[in-house]
Amino acid sequence: MSKVWLVTGSSRGLGRCFVEAALSRGDKVAAIARNTGSLDDLVAAHGDQVLPLKLDVTDKAAVFESVKRAQEHFGRLDVIVNNAGYAQIGAVEELTEQELRDQFETNFFGAVWVIQAALPYLREQGAGHIVQMSSVAGLIAMPLGGAYQASKWALEALNETLAKEVADFGIKVTVIEPAGFATRSGKNPDPLDNGHMAEANPVYGDLRQRLAEVMGKQPAGDPAAAAQTLLKIVDSDNPPLRVLFGQGFHQMLQQVYADRLKTWSDGQDLSAEAQGNLDREVR
Repeated sequence: MSKVWLVTGSSRGLGRCFVEAALSRGDKVAAIARNTGSLDDLVAAHGDQVLPLKLDVTDKAAVFESVKRAQEHFGRLDVIVNNAGYAQIGAVEELTEQELRDQFETNFFGAVWVIQAALPYLREQGAGHIVQMSSVAGLIAMPLGGAYQASKWALEALNETLAKEVADFGIKVTVIEPAGFATRSGKNPDPLDNGHMAEANPVYGDLRQRLAEVMGKQPAGDPAAAAQTLLKIVDSDNPPLRVLFGQGFHQMLQQVYADRLKTWSDGQDLSAEAQGNLDREVR
């Protein structure tokens, strides 16, 4: 049975591949992008299967209107893919207040508005699947990614909470955590320069260079393969709450979580001291 998708950030990258994969198997897609001209070829190829919607996810009222339009157009919504987002690069000291706020407005609040707009329709249906695009950066922290990582860590917590709140309504939640994927054409001489760079402070020059060298050596995943994997996930009767897309960071994640557990274990004496020894009922 065909599904109806709503995908934000569908003009390029992984979002575009998700839309193409869904359409190629006969599903219908409300494709959301800030520039719908990039979707003209999909409309020409798939006709009424695709509904292009121009939207900036930071506009809450417009998000609710677009989700409503998509539901009314297709009659239902089955898969909601929160994909819109970008990575603000810069050391914590370098980031401006506006850069931090803009990062959260798009990555975090934009996703919240889409979820809140779609949930009443999914609850009424008694079914649906919310897919949140997070990142490996939602699980670990690396230099120069504080703003981006903070927004993704927030999404991880939000969606884990959401999964527990909506399970009784027949709604599923999956958080996708991709590693690096080949979503940009050409060879970028500076792998950190994605168009969202804070004004560089020279004191972090050496750190920036070392990180760029490491990132430049990371293998890139195939977005088309990721799209086929997502199809498998949304067709599953028991999809995972979280899934890594790509294996490059699996060993690092194992070490990060082992280190966290060890840190808490080693600090149990401090934990006990912090609790104190008050003999009274906790209210």
